[in-house]
Amino acid sequence: MSLSPPSKHSLPLLPIFLLVIAMISIQSGASLAKSLFPLVGAQGITSLRLGIGTLILFIIFKPWRMRFEAGSRLPLLVYGVTLGGMNFLFYLSLKTVPLGIAVALEFTGPLAVAMLSSRRPVDFIWVGLAILGLWFLLPLGSSIGSIDLFGAACALGAGACWALYIISGQKAGGDHGPGTVAVGSLIAALVFCPIGVAYNGLALFDPAILPVALAVAILSTALPYSLEMVALTRLPTRTFGTLMSLEPALAAISGLIFLNEHLTLIQWLALASIISASIGATLTIKSKPQIDEIA
Repeated sequence: MSLSPPSKHSLPLLPIFLLVIAMISIQSGASLAKSLFPLVGAQGITSLRLGIGTLILFIIFKPWRMRFEAGSRLPLLVYGVTLGGMNFLFYLSLKTVPLGIAVALEFTGPLAVAMLSSRRPVDFIWVGLAILGLWFLLPLGSSIGSIDLFGAACALGAGACWALYIISGQKAGGDHGPGTVAVGSLIAALVFCPIGVAYNGLALFDPAILPVALAVAILSTALPYSLEMVALTRLPTRTFGTLMSLEPALAAISGLIFLNEHLTLIQWLALASIISASIGATLTIKSKPQIDEIA
């Protein structure tokens, strides 16, 4: 029996809508998280987001029903650690880098994954656009509007974690299904929550900040991860990647609205260059031929 995938020319509006809502939710949560930095720092907000988010994801996905075989544990472990590292380094970058720029720099991770999957001449165009954007964003020369080096390094580190998160997540998700995100979040919480507790002590559990922390966990973890999972299973990979490429722009708009972060013209152009590279890489990836499964 031949199992045919959904037509790639058919793009249902619901999953596209859900994906856009997920991206808006993530960036709104990031803006809200940044408001907590003076109280608990990047370490504290990472711990609160992962801790509360894990509880919510456990309620949604009930991962205690899952079975774990020895050969499938390593990808799951890498997935969880990189999930936590991605969040921790991203929040560290937000201390000194505008939200839109941080997301654009972080996006070099999935862009690198896309680039490594193909080596055709057209790919050098996208690599060139990405390098051009990074050149104007990073303080490598005398460019106007260059940003803090440490913050930029943290954002790029978050991008590296994101790349490993994608690679390990594909394997772990294939082995364990939707509940992977809950188990991965638990692993991330076990690794990074102690850092937040050590940094803040009992101040991390101040009842005054818990409502905001709960909102961050919902907006940045539980809601978008759930919506993205629905969208990913109903959209062609190319369409999913193209839509995700708009995230730096949404982040910049969110930073402007909620945090009053104004970017220079050069920073907007650099951000547009990285977004264009990501969209171009996604649209020109040569799809691998699919083989029908026979049951």
